[in-house]
Amino acid sequence: MTAVIVIPVFDESATVGRIVTAARAHGPVLVVDDGSRDDSGAIAAAAGADVLRHTRRLGKAQALLTGIAAARRRGASFVVTLDGDGQHDPAAIPTLLDAARSTRRTVVVGNRLDGAGVLPGARRNAIRVATFFANWTSGLAVRDTQSGFRVYPLALFDEVPTRRGGFVFETEILLAAAERGWAVEEVGIEAIGRAQERSRFRPVRDGVAIGAFLAGRVVRRWGYEARAIGGELRSIFDPDRLANRHAAILEAASPYADSPARWSAAFGAAAMRRAGVRLGIIWRETRGRGTAAAAAATLAAPLTLPLLLLYAVAGERVPDVVTPLVEAVYGGPTSEDAAAESAATADALAEQS
Repeated sequence: MTAVIVIPVFDESATVGRIVTAARAHGPVLVVDDGSRDDSGAIAAAAGADVLRHTRRLGKAQALLTGIAAARRRGASFVVTLDGDGQHDPAAIPTLLDAARSTRRTVVVGNRLDGAGVLPGARRNAIRVATFFANWTSGLAVRDTQSGFRVYPLALFDEVPTRRGGFVFETEILLAAAERGWAVEEVGIEAIGRAQERSRFRPVRDGVAIGAFLAGRVVRRWGYEARAIGGELRSIFDPDRLANRHAAILEAASPYADSPARWSAAFGAAAMRRAGVRLGIIWRETRGRGTAAAAAATLAAPLTLPLLLLYAVAGERVPDVVTPLVEAVYGGPTSEDAAAESAATADALAEQS
């Protein structure tokens, strides 16, 4: 099963040459020059890449799709994607490919949060917030939904349509894949500081676009939650259940029929016990879907998101009040809890569809 390595670039002349050289040790390299104003394309070609060029900047999503289409024409089974700015180490390509080739219907993601190195605080916090909502709305249990270092089976793009451009594409494709039964597996990779000071990710424009996309998903998921909880509450008043419940309560109180006071106390205790059991069942079901945690995260979002943007723009010039907030609200469950909640969410979403 062959793989082609696709590297989208925009004004990456300082780094693209060494990235291409290192990546070529692991397979053929396609560089998509997304309308660069410098000589990124020429440097990539000199380093041994096949270069495709957009005459003007179309955005990361279109650059990736151009590379994916070219890899398909070359008969590839997999596409490895990584950035050309030096934040991804091509030496990790074999590890990601091994994971992809050992599974079926799986997207492999390089997880920067659990690998070596440390991401800048602003970026790490943004990833954790976006990942929280992406997981809750899709049933995934992924740690780094924003990583662009991935392996895609080409067959994925036969099943999964995408509509979003820019950096939103990489979030959309994961969630759309999950909806169609594809798995996502993560491999820990090193988080490398960018070789250039200016990132291609624009916190305001790109961050807001990703946030708006996820907000739509969150609204849709809350609509499902409202219907699910409403249905659970309405079921309490189902006529057959009411009849059975009243019969059971009367039976529990019947030994005390000789005393109206004792009978009333027994009747009330039995009714409260059964109500508590039913509410406990509803609570466990919502907890299994992560509803309580998502409620806290949603209510905190109007404060968290502006702070994320402020911290991303201002950096160390302002006190870091974002990290404690993100740790408390979006820190997420343990891996075992995440897997359990993911399964419950996936079941709930399957019932919805």
